[in-house]
Amino acid sequence: MLNRRHFLATQGFSLGSLALTWLMERDGIAAAPAKPTLERPTFDLKQKQPHSEPRAHAMISMFMQGGPSHVDLLDPKPELSKHHMQDYSGGDFKFDSTDQASRKLFAGPWKFRPHGDCGTELSELLPHLGDVADDICVIRSMRTGVNNHGQSILALQSGVVVPGRPSLGSWMTYALGSENDDLPAFLVLRDPASLPVEGVYNWSNGFLPSLFQGTVARPTEPRIANLDPPPHMQGKPQERFLEYLNQINREHLAERPGENDLAARIASYELAAKMQSAAKEAFDISGETKATQSMYGLDRKESREFGTRCLIARRLVERGVRFVQLFTANQEWDHHGGIITSLPKVCLKIDQPAAALVRDLKERGLLDTTLVHWGGEMGRLPVIQNEKNIGRDHNTYGFSQWIAGGGVKGGLTYGATDEIGHKAVENVVMHHDYHATLFHLFGLDPHRVAFPRATGTSQLIETQQARVVRDILI
Repeated sequence: MLNRRHFLATQGFSLGSLALTWLMERDGIAAAPAKPTLERPTFDLKQKQPHSEPRAHAMISMFMQGGPSHVDLLDPKPELSKHHMQDYSGGDFKFDSTDQASRKLFAGPWKFRPHGDCGTELSELLPHLGDVADDICVIRSMRTGVNNHGQSILALQSGVVVPGRPSLGSWMTYALGSENDDLPAFLVLRDPASLPVEGVYNWSNGFLPSLFQGTVARPTEPRIANLDPPPHMQGKPQERFLEYLNQINREHLAERPGENDLAARIASYELAAKMQSAAKEAFDISGETKATQSMYGLDRKESREFGTRCLIARRLVERGVRFVQLFTANQEWDHHGGIITSLPKVCLKIDQPAAALVRDLKERGLLDTTLVHWGGEMGRLPVIQNEKNIGRDHNTYGFSQWIAGGGVKGGLTYGATDEIGHKAVENVVMHHDYHATLFHLFGLDPHRVAFPRATGTSQLIETQQARVVRDILI
């Protein structure tokens, strides 16, 4: 029979090695077995290093909620003019409003012409954008493929079509932190008329710590409320009070390690104190020259409000804010009817300020490192909706947006829709391709920007086969 001594010898052990292991364990020298960490991580907005050399350091997104008509603004289609008001038999249109649907092609009354040295063709509704044509890249092959406003907004804002996920600005600030200690890293400048469709989901932190949620500025003055302390607290009294309060908060947090919501709340209170001077200065445009204010359209009633927000956005990135997003009003571009009068009206509101933002950033040497985006969640169909009050129905299968700066080639058009502007057919850019390209410009690998959850690690781009659109990059 095999005795214990023979068994140990044949297995490569010896009594000496067993004794040594026992002695090491008794003395605490042997390594402890691996255990999962039970400590919850902490988060902050300190500036973080990207994975590679970035071209962009900040982003301003002008989100045109409702869906601008690409075939009337950015994507000229001669075939529409050739077959205007004729029934079209070659498309499998997906209508949102089936009761008013038709298959009659409609060419808008607005003419296109080439602009700049690049010759990019743009609508006469966007004359100011034409002045900066050499600085922008028009993508004419965007696609989300989900034909409702909410789902397409969520696809572009958070990568998926269901609510509850972190927005693009939240992912950016989570990955890169802030370049400014006195202002929020992610600021939202909403329209005074209303919140956009999907409301707060547009700037939600989702499952990321609440520290990374977008901070919403008020649509009218004061943009940030309650910045001024009461008279009896101004100066040294407030300073001493805040020092004492900060000490209590830190002691409270130290007794509750890993409580991310508590840490975020304390950080927001501390930031609020710093914003008393920084935010007031950043949002105050009275010191801007009359020429600058006029360039943004502040001397015209149609563009004054949006122009003010565009000018504030420039001032914010100038002061180190990472991500600024401007929204137009709920469904302002959703022209199911009355497009002949409604589209020129909203273009008067945004065209001059949006172009001025590009020009102003360039003149100040900021465009090279600031990525500027303009676009909505969809385009419009090339056929008539509502023949009694002509409009266009939703189209998420091929639409346009433009981007500028931050490592993007100017004076470029990329991709194409079919002959009538219905579907993207050349160099299609899905929403996850767009996100991968943005991350690349910021020096981020989207597969390394991840957040651990109980259900597994989550990312902005997860199951989709995303590509970086390198043809549009410098």
